[in-house]
Amino acid sequence: MSKFKDTTIKSKLIRRVHRRILLAGILKASAVAFLGWNIRKLQIEDSEDYKLLADANRVNLRLIPPSRGLIFDRLGTPIALNEQNYKVVLIREQAGDPGKVLKRLANIIELEHKRQEKILQDMKKRSSFIPITVAENLTWKDFAKISVNLPSLPGIIPEVGLTRHYQEYESYAHIVGYVGPISDKDLESEKPVDPVLQIPKFQIGKVGVEKKLEKHLRGRAGVSKVEVNASGRVMRELNRTQGKSGENIHLTIATNLQKFASERLKGMSASSVLIDIKSGDILSLVSTPSYNPNNFVLGISHSDWNDLLNDERKPLLNKATSGAYPPGSTFKMVVAAAALELGLIGLNDKIFCAGFYELGSRKFHCWLKGGHGKLTLQEAIQKSCDVYFYELARKVGVKSIGVMARRLGLGQAYNLPLTGLSKGFIPTKKWKKERFGTSWLVGDTLNVGIGQGFSLATPLQLAVMTARLASGKEVIPNIIKNSNKNTDNPKALLIKENTLVAIRRGMFDVLNEEDGTAFNFRTTDENFLIAGKTGTSQVRRITREEREEGVIKNEDLPWKMRDHALFTCFAPYKNPKYALSIVVEHGGSGSKVAAPIARDIMLFQLYGGIPPVTAYPDKQQVEVRNRLMDIEKKINSRTNINPNI
Repeated sequence: MSKFKDTTIKSKLIRRVHRRILLAGILKASAVAFLGWNIRKLQIEDSEDYKLLADANRVNLRLIPPSRGLIFDRLGTPIALNEQNYKVVLIREQAGDPGKVLKRLANIIELEHKRQEKILQDMKKRSSFIPITVAENLTWKDFAKISVNLPSLPGIIPEVGLTRHYQEYESYAHIVGYVGPISDKDLESEKPVDPVLQIPKFQIGKVGVEKKLEKHLRGRAGVSKVEVNASGRVMRELNRTQGKSGENIHLTIATNLQKFASERLKGMSASSVLIDIKSGDILSLVSTPSYNPNNFVLGISHSDWNDLLNDERKPLLNKATSGAYPPGSTFKMVVAAAALELGLIGLNDKIFCAGFYELGSRKFHCWLKGGHGKLTLQEAIQKSCDVYFYELARKVGVKSIGVMARRLGLGQAYNLPLTGLSKGFIPTKKWKKERFGTSWLVGDTLNVGIGQGFSLATPLQLAVMTARLASGKEVIPNIIKNSNKNTDNPKALLIKENTLVAIRRGMFDVLNEEDGTAFNFRTTDENFLIAGKTGTSQVRRITREEREEGVIKNEDLPWKMRDHALFTCFAPYKNPKYALSIVVEHGGSGSKVAAPIARDIMLFQLYGGIPPVTAYPDKQQVEVRNRLMDIEKKINSRTNINPNI
């Protein structure tokens, strides 16, 4: 019985083992089948996908920075160009002992100890095969010395790149601007983001034409396909697709004129704008003091930056387009045009000036304490009588004055590729109510009538106003050559010819009649007679007590409390070709300070170079000769000195 029982147990154990062996075999067979199916899928069905992934690990695409477009003046002279940037980089894995290599390099070129330490620190943060820039903007002599000594400088690699360089930098700084490294703010403002902006140390325009025409100047990046190993080291270049260089830009600016105007205004906080009346081309646009934009290309030092920011004369500001000033007596032509168009004054009608204008209990004073007596419109422009224009402004009203001001180009920003363009300001009754919560007063209108009070204008706007008065056309300023063919035939202003003629005659008398406010700064060349208007705008209030005791002279006041000096003009009188405006911040008298500057700049343009001293009154010729010859030496112009000097 026990024998039978043992046999039964043994049989059950054998069957159980067999079942387990069978189950294990089935599991193994299933695993082998699954692996086989996956191997087949990887090798046959998914082979293309994995091949692409393998290639992606092996091949990288790298962007090649495009060559930035160049900027030229109207005659094709380069203003902003790309110069070769000689530099050297160091690859740590090839250097052995980078510290020793840098010390050897310091014996060849100037390489400060602090700079060496900074390079060594940067190396620790990067892979050993990544090149580190050691020095750039080297002279050719230093670059050649390094190249000759390469056998003793393991890991040092000379490279040649491109960097932006600005010719005639002081004259053009406020127009062209400069480039600099791209910032996070720049990336945020660009939608969609151009891939080229991701290139390390890539530079874009920051101000001026460089910024406003950035997308035209930037170009399109090229692509380099390189083979890399598992650690990312470049092994070889497989293919290269060249990018597209940026567009070249031609300005309307005439370099010789620009340099002359810059030198004539040097030492002042001032600006000037000269426009071709027919085309609207801006031939010169100057703001002083200026700065060197080349200092910004590779990064300006903190001390230099602070010096620019803290300079009370604001060298970074383009005063010609961003500076807004009370237009002073240059605005009187706007009031005169509005009155004539409305028929509120006749050419022979006279207004009496006793030296002040009474409005209630308040007196509005004329610049001439004893008064001008009875004056016609032409005489009032010639002598710049304030009382005459107080009366005229009261008759016309601020609304009609504003309409005429805008018609003549004030109170608006023009479509120019320059940063920080100011619209100036032409006040209205509604604006004052909203701004101050008070009603417009007659006294406000009187102040507007002589270009004081709330009115503001830029030198560019004053030049446009003068060009429109001289031509009777809606002249539109332009600074990019051939960018707008419509400016060659501007439409006519909605102003009567008789009105324009009367104002031009008054402007002519300013310089060419003995009682004119700028008579001393006329030209004696009958072919190039100038017509213009002086302006002096106050920046402080003169109290009654000061008037009674005697108004303090500008030269006795702190610089920032002195009046602004303005002058605007066109020439030649009989056949107007050019319009010019000058503003000298805190310069004092427009007739004594701004007018002689304007005469020199205008004559330079009319003569195509340094004007002869015979174009000046006899008593001024010695002074003029010395001044012009000094400027000629400084600008180092291609223009020869006129033999008549």
